[in-house]
Amino acid sequence: MNQVKVIISNDQKAVKIPSGIRLLIRRCCHAVLENEGFEDSAEVSVRFVDNETIHELNREYRNVDRETDVLSFPLGENGEYDTNLDTGAKLLGDIVISVPKAMEQAELYNHSLQREIGFLTVHSMLHLLGYDHENGGIEEVHMREKEETVLTKIGLKRDNSYYMEEE
Repeated sequence: MNQVKVIISNDQKAVKIPSGIRLLIRRCCHAVLENEGFEDSAEVSVRFVDNETIHELNREYRNVDRETDVLSFPLGENGEYDTNLDTGAKLLGDIVISVPKAMEQAELYNHSLQREIGFLTVHSMLHLLGYDHENGGIEEVHMREKEETVLTKIGLKRDNSYYMEEE
């Protein structure tokens, strides 16, 4: 694989971004592309927002009137991507992460914020590459397996379930 440019912006003030998160996101993006055998140079943007902003984006682009944890805006389709004419990099798309929602979910699932943001980044990168889980079934299982493979490779192996135990 050639170069991977990850442009990260913080457009929220609700949560201070811990040190190391930007490097983690770059590692996640690179690991997904490596795992997928993506040979070209690539460019992706990652934007940190608050719950209100992601709610607005979710309503505007998906017609879903609630906040969510992450949104993916792929720029390619069927493996075809626009190219940055200056660098030759394939423009994969945009990832938008609600940092307050990620913090809430890290607490809910009893793992670190790093694990949660790593998961959301890997999940979104797979969407940018054309994977989908919305219809469930084997596609969802396949995507989950890829997520866990990448997260394990970069040292963020799942240490407990995403399902809450009933009391």
